[in-house]
Amino acid sequence: MRAAVLGTGAWGTTFACVLADAGCEVALWGRSAAVCEQITTEHRNTAYLPGIELPAAITASTDASVALAGADLVVIAIPSQSARATLERLRTLMPAGCVAVSLMKGVELSTDQRMSQVVAEALGLPADRVAVVSGPNLAREIAERQPTATVVASTSEETAQLVARACSSAAFRPYTNTDVVGVELCGAVKNVIAVAVGIAQGRGLGYNTRATIITRGLVEITRLGLALGADAETFPGLAGMGDLMATCASPLSRNHSLGVRIGQGMTLDEAIAATGGTAEGVKSSRSVLELAESVGVEMPITAAVVGVLHEGLPVADLAPLLLARPRKAEGV
Repeated sequence: MRAAVLGTGAWGTTFACVLADAGCEVALWGRSAAVCEQITTEHRNTAYLPGIELPAAITASTDASVALAGADLVVIAIPSQSARATLERLRTLMPAGCVAVSLMKGVELSTDQRMSQVVAEALGLPADRVAVVSGPNLAREIAERQPTATVVASTSEETAQLVARACSSAAFRPYTNTDVVGVELCGAVKNVIAVAVGIAQGRGLGYNTRATIITRGLVEITRLGLALGADAETFPGLAGMGDLMATCASPLSRNHSLGVRIGQGMTLDEAIAATGGTAEGVKSSRSVLELAESVGVEMPITAAVVGVLHEGLPVADLAPLLLARPRKAEGV
């Protein structure tokens, strides 16, 4: 199977390795000529995955028509808020009959659409030819071939199985799911919760607080998902609790690391610069909150993060807002 990966950042390059390890022919597309040249000739991407040797079969190009030529799978690993504009420009280059695979985790500002919806609209594809990949998938650990599992979701079981076969290897185990709504919401909202956990850690708060935020964060994710028609079984699984735990606990998580820096006193701009890469939770926090408000779902942790990141709320005022809901039974 031939796969094209749009995006030469850490996750795009890592997933290219996963596909190559599973036996796919893989071509990456990126904007940096230097990065693409290094991937093709030196089998490295020192800008985003220093110290990792890439499979020799992977190539990269700044010419999208070269990378996309003959692709059965088009894997998308670009920043979520610029995805629509980028994909609309590439629409005419998409091979007939290809399946699009979103690795993006976010909710689009202005439309509040999930990434699979953005991909389908921008590329003119039916929903059954779009899949999403989400789970406890920290790029660096996967690039090092540490064992991990993930979820491949599509409204079409056949499409989900196709993508799962394309990325299955000894170290990477995909499970399939048809609950695209639930899987994508887990991936988007866990970034926001990870920022909250990072802020708490940066403020010097302990494990009780962090465990509380993670647990109640999962409640927020579940509540929003159920209101939008997701399957309740998705949330305690790999895409839900699994991804939430990894993102909230690991220093490899950009969202968690950014939160820590803000908790330590950096401004948002300073934290973004120090963290490097894209912390999707920064922008998605607002669109997630808008989506929740549109369906009448309370998300106090998400609202508190939006307050700190975008509305001038002092970091010292964050903690009381994290648990701002009225006192009631836990399961309510």
